[in-house]
Formats: sequence, C-alpha cells, structure tokens
Amino acid sequence: MDHSAYIEAAAATLGLTLTQEQRKGVTLYFGLAASMAALLQGLPLTPADESGNVFVPVPPQGQE
Repeated sequence: MDHSAYIEAAAATLGLTLTQEQRKGVTLYFGLAASMAALLQGLPLTPADESGNVFVPVPPQGQE
C-alpha cells in the first residue's frame, strides 16, 4: 500500500517540511506500523479481553 499521500497530507496539516531523506524514513516506519496493526487486527477478541471501565490513578508516594 502506498502511504505517501497520507504522509504528505499529515505533514502539511502539522506544518512540517520533510526532506526526501526524512520522507523515506517516515514511509519505512509508517509501513512497519501498518504491518504491526495488521497483526493485531487479526487476533480474535472476546468480552473477557475488554479492559477495565474505570481508571483510578494512584497518588504519588508520600502524598496520600
């Protein structure tokens, strides 16, 4: 899949100017992230895999 159009649009939105060398690196890592996402999307999930509904932060030590 060619991600170059997305990369160009995202860079423009963020006000970034990418050199040709930077664009190659971004494209490489974007493809790597896409391949990792494809692996995760293939995993079957059940209701037991759902994370907790409530996050309760723990106060820093000594400030209870």
